Amino acid sequence: MDPIDMNATDLNCECLGLSRLCLMESAGKSLSDEISKIITYKFSHPVKVALFTGSGGNGGDCFVAARYLLNRGFTVEIYSLYTADNIKSKDAKANFDVLLNMVPRISRLSINYINDLSDFDDIEFHGEYVIVDGILGTGIKGKLRPKARKAIEIMNGVGNLKVAVDVPSGLDPLTGEVSDIAFMPDYTITFHRIKTGVKIAGEDKVGNLVTCDIGIPMEAELFVGYGDLIKINKRGSNSHKGLNGKVLIVGGSKDYSGAPAIAGMSAISSGADLVYVACPESASLAIKSMSPNLIVKGLNGDYLNMDNLDSILELSDEVDAVLLGPGATINDETGKLFNVLVHKIKKPMVLDADALKLVDLSLIKNREDLIVTPHLFEFKSFFKSAIEQNSISGDNIKPLTEPLDHDLINEQIETLQSIAKNIKGTVVLKGKYDLIIQGNRFKINKTGNPGMTVGGTGDALSGISTSLLAQGLNSFDAGSLAVYLNGRAGDLAMNKQGYGFSATDIIQYLGALMANIIK
Repeated sequence: MDPIDMNATDLNCECLGLSRLCLMESAGKSLSDEISKIITYKFSHPVKVALFTGSGGNGGDCFVAARYLLNRGFTVEIYSLYTADNIKSKDAKANFDVLLNMVPRISRLSINYINDLSDFDDIEFHGEYVIVDGILGTGIKGKLRPKARKAIEIMNGVGNLKVAVDVPSGLDPLTGEVSDIAFMPDYTITFHRIKTGVKIAGEDKVGNLVTCDIGIPMEAELFVGYGDLIKINKRGSNSHKGLNGKVLIVGGSKDYSGAPAIAGMSAISSGADLVYVACPESASLAIKSMSPNLIVKGLNGDYLNMDNLDSILELSDEVDAVLLGPGATINDETGKLFNVLVHKIKKPMVLDADALKLVDLSLIKNREDLIVTPHLFEFKSFFKSAIEQNSISGDNIKPLTEPLDHDLINEQIETLQSIAKNIKGTVVLKGKYDLIIQGNRFKINKTGNPGMTVGGTGDALSGISTSLLAQGLNSFDAGSLAVYLNGRAGDLAMNKQGYGFSATDIIQYLGALMANIIK
């Protein structure tokens, strides 16, 4: 699991009513259990435990573990690189305060503060110890601060048995790389799932690996939730126009101008700086009238055709992501154009609406930077050849519906994954419960309501997806967050207006949701 996915899962637990403080208690208890097992296995006599702690969650896990280790009869020494007032994690501080409040102290606990580098000179380990690294967590990258670096040097320099909490300090939790120095443990005790960098680094850098279950429900990981919003890139204070995503929408026709306009407005509302719409001239005036924020390029013809190719390719060079399909209608000339575009344009791309009916699957099957957004009928049509080749009955291809029976869900998802794996990109299967699939990965979205059957909500979804791709998210995260945001905005619209809301009503809530103004 990538570190950011773990952090998102922790936050999603809070939405279920399971606090991070409870998770820290479980992690600390598991840490103490595993340390005790290691000591029992490795030593035949009493040993002491020295815990080096930072200001984050790993330090908090150690503070919890200290209580359980004390109750088991161990002598515990804490070497904290921060005073209580400087511990950043509120949950870690709460657990540190428990230790500080244990006065007068009967337990065999000592707390030592490392205020500056000279304090390391006073550290001596006489006798057998287990050294525990709880200094840095999964959010740390780059060059180490002097105290953290010195602590790692001290820990690595002693001949005692060493244990890392979750990720060895100094090891990049995503890539497994070491840019400076890293703690070299005999054991790494990780929680819920192995972090990506730990797996990549291998036994030489992380020692023996132990994974502990700390009670995180699978629903917190598999359902898209509020916590997943941390994956959206934060806008820098020095940002300028265009730096936060530029989008091109190719769609519209003589008869349909609303779809590309709604997609464009949702792209802006979900963070894109600039949105271009390439459409037939016959639709351009109507699209311009719907929003002055869209940059509309009118092209020759009542429908998109091969004569428009060069103009669209020129526009695609200026953007970060492209959406094909909304309002384009079905005709041979548009189909030829779309198939050439998916071949020639190398930018991240979303296929929606009519593009799903016109684009040849073989042309996009190897693109990881692609999102397709079909409902069930479009899914069966788009993957028709794959379904026939695998001899899968159409009756077995079903959306996720209530009741959500565990065995039935597994069967349905397995069938849908076997079909969706025919492309390397992300499939967003729209329904009562949206299913997001890329290879062996999947997530489920439960936001949204029956009022979203109104026309245009699918166009809003495709616009959000493209905007998030343009802002640098991968296709799986962009697709997952797009359906969550679109559905959540729809829920807010329904709460305010009942079922009398439109797709443009949904759009107004997107920015506030992404900024955590509305939860």
